[in-house]
Amino acid sequence: MDIFKNSRWIAKFGYKRMSKDTDVESIMLRKTFDAKPSVKKATLYACGLGQAVYHMNGKRVTDDVYVTHYTKYDSRVYYNTFDVTSLIKDGKNTIAAHLGNWCYNDCTESWDRSKAPWRSQAKLLATLEIEYANGTLEYVNTDTTWKASLGPVVYNNMLSGEIYDARLLPENWDNENCDESTWDASLIATPPGGVIETIEMPPVRVVRTITPEKIGPNLYDCGETISGRARIFVRGKSGDEVSVKYAEFLNEDGTLSERMNKFSTSPGSKYEYLKHTDVYILKGEGIEDYAPEFVYHGFRYVQVSSGDAELESIVFEDIHNDFDIIGEFECSDDMLNQIHQASVRSTLANYLDIPTDCPHREQNGWTGDALISAQQALLNFDIKDAYQKWMYDFKDAQRPTGQLPGIVPTAGWGFNWGSGPAWDSALVIIPYQVYQNTGDDSLIRSVWENIKRYIAYLESMHDDYIVKFGLGDWCPPHRDDSKCPSYVTNSGYFYADCQIAAKCAKLFGEDGSYYEALAEKVRDSYRRHFLGDEKLMESQTFIACGLYWGFYNEDEIPEMAKALAQLVIDNDYHIDSGILGTKYIFTALSENGYADVLYKMVTNPTAPSYADWINHGLKTFPEQWHITNSLGLVDSLCHHMFSEVDHWFYKYIGGIRLDETGLTIKPCFIDSLDHVHAKHRDIEVSWNKETITVTTDRCAKVILKDKVYNIEKGTHTFNIN
Repeated sequence: MDIFKNSRWIAKFGYKRMSKDTDVESIMLRKTFDAKPSVKKATLYACGLGQAVYHMNGKRVTDDVYVTHYTKYDSRVYYNTFDVTSLIKDGKNTIAAHLGNWCYNDCTESWDRSKAPWRSQAKLLATLEIEYANGTLEYVNTDTTWKASLGPVVYNNMLSGEIYDARLLPENWDNENCDESTWDASLIATPPGGVIETIEMPPVRVVRTITPEKIGPNLYDCGETISGRARIFVRGKSGDEVSVKYAEFLNEDGTLSERMNKFSTSPGSKYEYLKHTDVYILKGEGIEDYAPEFVYHGFRYVQVSSGDAELESIVFEDIHNDFDIIGEFECSDDMLNQIHQASVRSTLANYLDIPTDCPHREQNGWTGDALISAQQALLNFDIKDAYQKWMYDFKDAQRPTGQLPGIVPTAGWGFNWGSGPAWDSALVIIPYQVYQNTGDDSLIRSVWENIKRYIAYLESMHDDYIVKFGLGDWCPPHRDDSKCPSYVTNSGYFYADCQIAAKCAKLFGEDGSYYEALAEKVRDSYRRHFLGDEKLMESQTFIACGLYWGFYNEDEIPEMAKALAQLVIDNDYHIDSGILGTKYIFTALSENGYADVLYKMVTNPTAPSYADWINHGLKTFPEQWHITNSLGLVDSLCHHMFSEVDHWFYKYIGGIRLDETGLTIKPCFIDSLDHVHAKHRDIEVSWNKETITVTTDRCAKVILKDKVYNIEKGTHTFNIN
């Protein structure tokens, strides 16, 4: 049954042309209705664009926050389902929604957000289904009998902030006692254009409340970068203003840095001054509680300017998708433990409905960032359903030619810069990695036709099977000075995509020989064009790429692995790669007996290294290997694109290796570690200098140096030597 058959999209205003500062305020919609006695169940189905908060009879419908999903709204929108049985009562009831802009009505010029083809005013589609004890059903549908009003949020924009005027909050707006005489009848609104569906994925929640440390006059620090918001408790007179300004780091003089605010606002907007700042205007009634509902921020520090008002207290709310944690890693080297925790924090801070690149500056779904970090994310979190939603975003973003943008979802930006195989291949590789990790091939099946279309696009773009478009080894230690050309790494992803397509075809009972042959053509061309180039042999990324993707023949691998290890050693055990080379190097060296070199590289106390980040007090991974650049400026301090190290902890130090063939336990025993403990779902591995213990609910193969053991489910202990 179409639950929205008799419901209409409604809004405060009718059809209108959107401009830079159009409909930047929030709106409220409400409906009072009668319910008969003996309600058995009440279910609310609702989609509020751009972002919605739902109330019934004076109470929030859910503690989940930011419930409306970001999509390509003219292709697909998702509705929420809420059980509201406990909130409904006999007689008069009121259902109400407070709607903000989110990504649907974004006036920011960056990333062409203000030019989105779907951009329109906030609107609501909803159906309340009431089931009575006698089996009869009754429906409350959105239509023009609903009442509409402007809300108290006079401005809200994702990358700028929110202005909330508590004086404008209609009294009793969410219950039956509201005086509706000043409210208008709602109007039928233009639909967003996309099909309306539902999807299951972990909700966005306040997962942690932090009491920050006061470090200066009205300046607060929680000690790490998080995604979320500050909640303030203030007292003052009506009209007093309190501003809450957010930042990741401080200037040398102790003030909040605005370096990451360059994408925050649209030049010429009357709200241009509002850069990652929320403003609360008091009603003037006792202690008032405020936290923004239509924006979130990436931040460590908050500056509160309260004017004549008094700040009673402040807390920080850490907000992201509430994933089940299914992985653990701990060892005798606390530096590795801190790096692991930084990886976890970086990934969580960058997953709010979609995997973002950073929670502060952009909040964009950069495809390459998520691709690079997916394997560690799969080991740490139950993230499959979230990836399913994101893959649908890929389906909607893909052009008929197969072309993909570098950010997903996108308002139209990123097809001709910011993309390329090393980014686009998230469509191909992440679903296959989910299959390898979980045995569930449904995600691959859902995008199989899109994968084939994308490979056809790569075929239309190659030059002698070398791909020469797209981003390359992003953010090497010397920033834009990558020693490995992008056409090398992009051709590697072309090869990998063809190999995966061949495997998927066989998995689905199709002929994969075409993709096998195409992969061999790419490999042959790669070898002809690049192998033997002495200049490329100076690049860690180049050699690691060849080892990672399998471009070297069996007899060539030992020599190439040795050369790669020597490059790291000659560089004083420092990495000299960007995010792609970093992805490759951990596998390339670990598979060939050089895990000890990696250990020294990771724990190297001087930059560029992971240990250098930790020694600088960071609890999340920054965007660049060097904390400050040549100008002394700091870049973003919360990215997850260098998190391959955490995959290394699980797969190579812990030894948990999952692929389509099953589970293999094969640790790399590093002399500097006295003990290691790694856990993923039902798999638990612990080892010390003498023994290793494996516990699992599945059959597995255990490989210890030159010995191989086939084990059944249960707990097994082996001598290492």
